[in-house]
Amino acid sequence: MNSFSMNALAKTLPAVCRQCQPRFASLGAIRSFSSSPKDSSSLKEKTRTIENQILDRQPESDESSSPLSAISKMMTGSRSSASSRVSADYARLAESLEADMIKNPYADRAPPHHLHVYAHKHNTILTLTRPNGNPILSMGTGQIGFRKGGRAGFDPAYQLSSHVLSQIQERGLLMDIKRLEIIFQGFGKGRDGFTKVLLGNEGRNIRGLVSRVTDSTRVKFGGTRSRKVRRLG
Repeated sequence: MNSFSMNALAKTLPAVCRQCQPRFASLGAIRSFSSSPKDSSSLKEKTRTIENQILDRQPESDESSSPLSAISKMMTGSRSSASSRVSADYARLAESLEADMIKNPYADRAPPHHLHVYAHKHNTILTLTRPNGNPILSMGTGQIGFRKGGRAGFDPAYQLSSHVLSQIQERGLLMDIKRLEIIFQGFGKGRDGFTKVLLGNEGRNIRGLVSRVTDSTRVKFGGTRSRKVRRLG
C-alpha cells in the first residue's frame, strides 16, 4: 500500500505544478510582488516640480544650463568687484578729507566774519570785522547820543546792539556774511544787552548765521599787584 501510494503521488505532483505555472505567470505579469521601497530621488524630483509649479519658477537645472544665467553671474560678479573698488576709493578719499579738515578747519566752507562785543563797565563797543581782521563797522554808545556817565548801563547797550544789527541789514552786509563768530570781551552790562537783542526780534535774520560764540576776556595770573579798589562813601 505504501509503495502504491508513493507512485501515485509522484505521478500526480508534476501535473499539479504544470497546471499552476501559467496562473502564477499571469499574476506576475499583472502585478509584481515586491517589498523593496520606491526610489527616494524620484520622490524629491516630484516634490521639486510641484514646488516650482506652485511658486511659478523655473527649475534649477534650466537656470544653470542657460547661457543667460552665466552672463548674469558674470555681470553680478563684475558689479560686486566694481562696487568694492569704489567703496575702497571713497574710504581713502574720506580719510584724506578728514586729514585736510584737521589741518585746515575752514577748507570746505567760507571763513567766518567776527563781531566783537567789548562790554566795559563804562561803555559798550561793537565792531564787525572781515575774516582777515579788517574792520567793516565799529560803533559805541556815544555815537547814538549817550554822553559821559550815561554810556554805562543796560539800556544804552541794548539800543546800540539794535542799531548795529539794523545797520548790518540795511548796508547789505548779509550778502557777504556766510558765517558769523561772536567774540565777547569784558563782563559789563553790555554783554546782557547784546544777548537780549540777538535772541529777540531784532536779531532774527542774523541769529541763524552765528556759528561760534567765544570769550576773549583777559584773565590775570599772578603778575604785579593791582591798584587799590576805589571806594566811595
